Amino acid sequence: MTPSIRRRTVLPAVLALLPLLGLGCSAETRTDGPKARGEKGPSPTTPDDVPRPVEGLGNILVAGRPVTGSKPSEHAKLPYQRTYASGPLYATVTGYRSMAYGQAGLEGVYNDVLSAGAKGTGSLSGHVATTIDPELQTAAADALGDRKGAAVAVDADSGGILALVSTPSYDPSTFSGYFSSDEKAWKELQDDRDKPMLNRALREAVEPRETFHVVVAAAALENRLYRSVDEATHAPLPYTLPGTTTQITSDVAQCARASIRAALRHSCDNVFAAIAVELGHSNLAATAEAFGFNDDASDVPVRVAESTYPMGQVKEHDVALSGIGAGGVTSTPLKMAEVMAVVANGGRSVATSMVDTVVLGDGTVQKPEDGASSATSGASQQVISRNTAEQLQSALTDASGGKGTAGVTGRAVPTRGSHDAEPTAWSVSYARDEGGRLISIAVRLDDAGNGEPGANPSAAVTERMWAAVS
Repeated sequence: MTPSIRRRTVLPAVLALLPLLGLGCSAETRTDGPKARGEKGPSPTTPDDVPRPVEGLGNILVAGRPVTGSKPSEHAKLPYQRTYASGPLYATVTGYRSMAYGQAGLEGVYNDVLSAGAKGTGSLSGHVATTIDPELQTAAADALGDRKGAAVAVDADSGGILALVSTPSYDPSTFSGYFSSDEKAWKELQDDRDKPMLNRALREAVEPRETFHVVVAAAALENRLYRSVDEATHAPLPYTLPGTTTQITSDVAQCARASIRAALRHSCDNVFAAIAVELGHSNLAATAEAFGFNDDASDVPVRVAESTYPMGQVKEHDVALSGIGAGGVTSTPLKMAEVMAVVANGGRSVATSMVDTVVLGDGTVQKPEDGASSATSGASQQVISRNTAEQLQSALTDASGGKGTAGVTGRAVPTRGSHDAEPTAWSVSYARDEGGRLISIAVRLDDAGNGEPGANPSAAVTERMWAAVS
């Protein structure tokens, strides 16, 4: 979109002083589960602290405990029916298993493992252990409530997804059977205008707005457009989009020729629009792609929607808009959590996944293959230099008010790509929790229009998540 932007002051999120901090569904059915590779070690048998293979359906585990179950179905061809503990809380993680409508999410990806003992062949079913932290998951879900939005938390060291929430959510147990009540529940979910089965955390990419400033700042430092986050930029206030009369302005006087540090603190769109034009489309695109934008083959192991940076011939005013997270830039909440994880981790990326281990029907405990995005696969790469990452860490800590976290927030503005016209608000941050985990968080609220003027309601969700792990 081409905004005629008159900014109101948006204060940085005051996040929890202590360390850091997902629900929805995966509507994508996948039955081509990833192959697994055996753990290095002497024994293929199931450790004492891992559930043994079972007859019937295997389970999906959170913190070692099953969040799924099964019961006799009284149906000859499908003798077991799936049950769910806290179904709406973990629907984004588990997906669904229905006698009538198939499988999705982890239920679909690992169908062969989870259903091996439910086919009457004498085999046993295995289990899938996730990386989800139940306290973070619950905090995110409670804070989001029934509002449209999503929250993701990632362990920046291992890549394990600690929280994955999309709201409003749904209960997969309501249509897991093969009766008229299941058909009714399924139809109601399909017809619901709030789209509770849309996985907003993984499957919906929209304009990231001010949170994309982090990528633009990284590009400016990597390309030595500015050598320091404290060097004054060339961005006037207001800033006129090239070839137009549209001005990007702000109520914050400090945004005039602000340094990157100050621009992150005050969410100065004029600065990052000007930086984008100075960098040029190809340089900014290269940095965005290094962060994983325009990757259309990302799995965790559920397929993730592509986060995009515009390619091809791009007009200069659209390059400026891309600098403020608009103009064809889109991102999932997971991608923005990954961006913050890279900065937090000294410029290094680690493949993200919500699966830790898989227990096969013979008791063998395995890690998913690297290509299946194992959270402990160790696959990583240097996305930006350590010097750039350290400068951004310093600036982002200032942007969050020096409260023990580092982060930025975005304004509540109408966002292209969303399923309604409500304003969308973003918040991204990272910190270490008391146990030493380095965690990044991204929160997006899609119906952020009814709040206190100048406030960012997504920041309040983030604050609740950090408090849960303090």
